[in-house]
Amino acid sequence: MPITVDTDVMLARRKMSVGELADRVGITPANLAVLKSGRANAVRFTTLASLCEALKCQPGDLLRWEAEDAEDAAGG
Repeated sequence: MPITVDTDVMLARRKMSVGELADRVGITPANLAVLKSGRANAVRFTTLASLCEALKCQPGDLLRWEAEDAEDAAGG
């Protein structure tokens, strides 16, 4: 997927653990791991807002778009 979630970067900058972030946001550490790994297909705006509030950042600090390789885009 061409969208990358950079929670690891923000966690390191804030010196916060995954468990602490999950508690502050109100999601399970397992769901946060799915989001961090890029396996999530969607994220609710309320969850994104909670992540931004807990990490004191903007959505653009957490989400990044990367172009897919032409080969991948062609299915191949």
